[in-house]
Amino acid sequence: MIEAGEATLPEAPATELLPGMPDVVDQVALARLYGEPLFAMPTDLYIPPDALEVFLEAFEGPLDLLLYLIRRQNFNILDIPMAGVTRQYLAYVEEIRGRNLELAAEYLLMAAMLIEIKSRMLLPPRKTAEGQEPEDPRAELVRRLLEYEQMKAAAFRLNELPQMGRDVLRAQVYIEQALQPRFPDVNVIDLQEAWRDIVKRAKLVQHHKITREELSVREHMSIVLRRLQGRKFVEFEQLFDPARGVPVLIVTFIALLELAKEALIDVTQAEAFAPIYVRLAYQPA
Repeated sequence: MIEAGEATLPEAPATELLPGMPDVVDQVALARLYGEPLFAMPTDLYIPPDALEVFLEAFEGPLDLLLYLIRRQNFNILDIPMAGVTRQYLAYVEEIRGRNLELAAEYLLMAAMLIEIKSRMLLPPRKTAEGQEPEDPRAELVRRLLEYEQMKAAAFRLNELPQMGRDVLRAQVYIEQALQPRFPDVNVIDLQEAWRDIVKRAKLVQHHKITREELSVREHMSIVLRRLQGRKFVEFEQLFDPARGVPVLIVTFIALLELAKEALIDVTQAEAFAPIYVRLAYQPA
């Protein structure tokens, strides 16, 4: 519909806004400030000049910087061109002095050492004994650089090894347990079987009463002598009474050995495997 030279477009249907959504829904929020969407950059935004800095190279110390300058230009570490390396090193030190004076102090010490080495190289070499080469002012610096490069390579190899928490994670499983333990249900038949087992084991237990019997070897020696009196020979087995038990048999045998030791009896045998006879070694008057 056209009126008085103006064009009127039909109105767009109203969009129902969801709770918590901003009024402008046809733009993408650039950021969120305290949880609220931000659709345009603020006009009064101020960024300090030192807030944004880009460091292309990061060094762990003066030796690291010096080694980087040498390796980047493929210099021979045993024959370092001190003029060029010192110039590049001082340029980097001047760069960091304006930003971090405390950090630059550590690098200034190495810069002084480089200048000293360069000065010593300009001087005539010291006189040495015949056949010996003059000392190179760069020798100590080369030794430190080589040792640092070896340690740096070793640290890199160690860092490549798998580490717990960075490359490897420990597997953990959480098992939920109830606060009160739940015991299994017991059947009546199980209790009966357990009781029968206890009674069966009780019947297997027997009590033995052990008493001590006093047996005298001297007394049994007298008994043997009395049995041998008035008899010419007595067979060896007739001197023992098995009905009295093993302890009496043992004591009787010891009594016979004691009598034979004291030469009161004689133990004789006519031939091999023949019966053994015992007699008194003396005849009473």
